[in-house]
Amino acid sequence: MVQGFRSFVWTAVSYQMKDIMKLSPSTSQFLVSAAFLPWSIKPIYGIVSDCIPIKQRKRVPYLIISSGLSLFPWLIIGLSEHLRSSSNLCMLMLIVQNLGSAMADVVIDAMIAEAVRSAGPKFAGDLQSLSWSSMAVGGIFGSLGGYALSNLPLNAIDIIFSALPLFQLVTCVFVKESPKGFESTTDNAAHDHADGQNIDSAFAGQGSGESFKYEKGARKKRKRRSLSKRSEAHEKHNKSVNLYPSLKSALVSLCTAFKQPAIMRPKAWFFISNAAVTNISTVMFYYQTEVLHLEASFLGTASVIGWFNLMLGTYIYNRYLKHKKLRNILMFAHVGLAIITVLDILLVSRLHIQHGIADKYMVLWGSALADAINQFKMMPFLILSGQLCPPGIEGTLFALFMSINNLSSTLGSFLGAALTSALNISSVQFDNLALGLAVQLMGTLLPIGFLFLIPRDVTGLTSGYRPDHHFFWTGLVCIP
Repeated sequence: MVQGFRSFVWTAVSYQMKDIMKLSPSTSQFLVSAAFLPWSIKPIYGIVSDCIPIKQRKRVPYLIISSGLSLFPWLIIGLSEHLRSSSNLCMLMLIVQNLGSAMADVVIDAMIAEAVRSAGPKFAGDLQSLSWSSMAVGGIFGSLGGYALSNLPLNAIDIIFSALPLFQLVTCVFVKESPKGFESTTDNAAHDHADGQNIDSAFAGQGSGESFKYEKGARKKRKRRSLSKRSEAHEKHNKSVNLYPSLKSALVSLCTAFKQPAIMRPKAWFFISNAAVTNISTVMFYYQTEVLHLEASFLGTASVIGWFNLMLGTYIYNRYLKHKKLRNILMFAHVGLAIITVLDILLVSRLHIQHGIADKYMVLWGSALADAINQFKMMPFLILSGQLCPPGIEGTLFALFMSINNLSSTLGSFLGAALTSALNISSVQFDNLALGLAVQLMGTLLPIGFLFLIPRDVTGLTSGYRPDHHFFWTGLVCIP
């Protein structure tokens, strides 16, 4: 829910870059893309959380650290006027804030992946639906930022939003997590003790008389003392070694899992599907506010409708689409997104005016449909990622999957900023915006030609990975 509420403050950031810093659309989009780079290195956070427990726990301590990193940058931005007017310093704070948010997201994703694997594919869609519905509820409340901008200064919104990371920090106290990685010490000690008893029993049948009984008792005492010393030494060794397992081993496991065709091919498609689309959403924000003169409150309303439709898209997918073939779902999603881009082209070309359709309705329809259709693409990605995570490195591998998605989206955003600059689009010049949208339209349709990377018979519910047999089904062969 906290992740969804981030839209509350990022609306203020967009206006801050446009109205206070006076940045061009391309520069603004470049800075925002750079600020979101921490989301592209999520495997690092996954490796750290999986391999280096803090006080015998892998999740809660990192939630606390990430919540602190998410909290303080917003307080600093809200209290420092000089920082708010400096694009470089503001970007630095936004990078730190996104570092904390991305780290928290990795930990939460790992918890969901563990739950998905234990619940089985039947409930995978339900768990992801619950996660996304919670974020959508947060997004609906976060969209109130558009209304707040009409009555509050930008720095007040930054300070108000900092209450959410503070709330997340406090709730970490109520998250229950059992110690991990320390059961082996007790189990090994008990096993050694059982072995000692078996050896003594074997020797007991080989002799008779009081001298052998005395010798046997002395041997038992020496063995108990030796066992106690070994247990203490073993526990110290575990604290120094098992707490910090080899990162090399984690990386090898990660690479081995990722090189499986059942994992690599679908993820390659998702990377192409995001990177090929030149994202110029920041330019559209400038156009809507500078040319169409849409108010922040209206954009907040459009965002609320978008979040509601995100939940609707989640419901539709979980109710009607998850049993359909994945190729068909993804093709339908990209055709739908292409239609949304056509609506943007009509908006910029002003062709809708001839039919008496107001600008606000065009924006509302675009926002409503885009968020719903995006869920038809995102839900199978999340379910697929959760089911493909093998035990032990679920945090790292799931983070790698999400990192691929984030990196490709960031790359598409950088390409959008470069395209905006190449077309000489500025805050007062939008003559070539329709051409830029036409390029985005072609990029949206391009991934359909690469759907052969998705296994033919895989549905939106099953990944083709069977963790109980440790096989990967590629659609053609079964790889042990």
